Order: sequence, then C-alpha cells, then structure tokens
Amino acid sequence: MNQKNILIVGGSSGIGLAVAETLTQQGANVYVASRNYSAPLQTLPIKAHFFLDVLQPVAEQLNGNLPAQLDGLVYCPGTINLKPFHRLSQQDFLNDLQINVLGAVQVIQACLPNLKKSAEGASIVLFSTVAVKLGMNFHSSIALSKGAVEGLTKSLAAEFAMSKIRVNAIAPSLTDTPLANALLSTPEKREASDKRHPIGRIGTSNDLASATVFLLNNQHSGWLTGQVLGIDGGMGSIKNV
Repeated sequence: MNQKNILIVGGSSGIGLAVAETLTQQGANVYVASRNYSAPLQTLPIKAHFFLDVLQPVAEQLNGNLPAQLDGLVYCPGTINLKPFHRLSQQDFLNDLQINVLGAVQVIQACLPNLKKSAEGASIVLFSTVAVKLGMNFHSSIALSKGAVEGLTKSLAAEFAMSKIRVNAIAPSLTDTPLANALLSTPEKREASDKRHPIGRIGTSNDLASATVFLLNNQHSGWLTGQVLGIDGGMGSIKNV
C-alpha cells in the first residue's frame, strides 16, 4: 500500500480509525473525512483531514480536498438503531438510509473521477451487517439500509469493472467500537455478546481493519469484486452449539 492514495470517510474512531492506523503503517497516503478530528486521529501521520457531514451535500464539502488520483475509498459511517418494528418511525428508516446508503452514494459519485485515474485500478470498500443475511430481532431498519448497501455493492462492481474499479463490502457482526457502546455497557452484556458468536468473542476494530486493507490491496485481492465478506466470528454461517 506504499504511496497509495486512500480516502477514509468516517475515520475518526472505531473501524475507520483502525484502518487509518494500519494504512499509515504500510506507507499509504491517507486522507480522512469525518465530522470530528479526534485526538487519536491527530496522532497519526495522515496526509490530510477535512470535515465532512454525509447528511449535507457531499460534493461541495469534498471539492478541492481530494488528490487527483484515488486508489481506494472506504466508507465507514453507520448506525445502530435497534427497536421493535412498531416503534420505528419513518424518520428512523430515512435516517438509516441517508447515513448508510445515500451518504455512500454521494461520496462515490464525488470521488469517481479520481478513482478512475488510479494507475493499477482502485478499490471501494463499503460496510453491511450480518443482520442482512441472518435475520435478527429489532434490526429491520438497519437491515433494510444495509441490504441496500449490498445491492449497491454488486451493481457498482458490475458497472465499474470496465474502469478497473473493484467494489466489495464487509458484513460484520457486533464489533467493539464507540457506535456499539450501548450494547456493551456492562460486563454481563459483553459476556452475552461474546457467547452469541461461535468463535467465542465479539469483533474488534482491528479485525475489520485487516479485512478492509486486504480488500484495498490489489496484490492481495485484485481478482475480488462484487463480494460481501462475512467477518462475523462465524455468526452468519455456522451454529454455536
């Protein structure tokens, strides 16, 4: 990844921050766009940070901030809005769609000319959830929006193949990030979450960062596109008995 230009949207904490850490260690030119310029992010040798709110027009915010050539794009913003179906409002569904799907659409559209200039072919990495495949209580809103992310992944992989742009998604289970704090707020909740995974533990940001960097690296995943990788401790594929 040495000298590759990578944009991480939502890289101030959690998975995005772990991706930034890994990429800078590998010599990449890392650009981070997020609502916050966190203290941990400020310690990293990134190329640039600029403020971005995906609920606002993205092209205007990205204008002039990107390098002419982008070799990779990682879209990390997400939501965890778990409620019984009858308690979900239309605004709940719209908010999840705007952050998880339409934000990604805006970012990709704004970055597409830069991605097409990648000499070796660029890579886009999006994020879904194991709940799309598995079906889980109280996940109807997030599963709906992340299901759309998976559809977008496959459609764009087909459309962008002639431009040598690969598009893949990662579908994690519960991961220990600030977004999941409410679900892991007590030792009892954490232990219960660990036990639900066949591998015996929830995910870490580094688990997801390693998979993300793999998908960005043409030398390791150059023949991989249109895929949704379940990085989920086995939850989406095997039964914990």
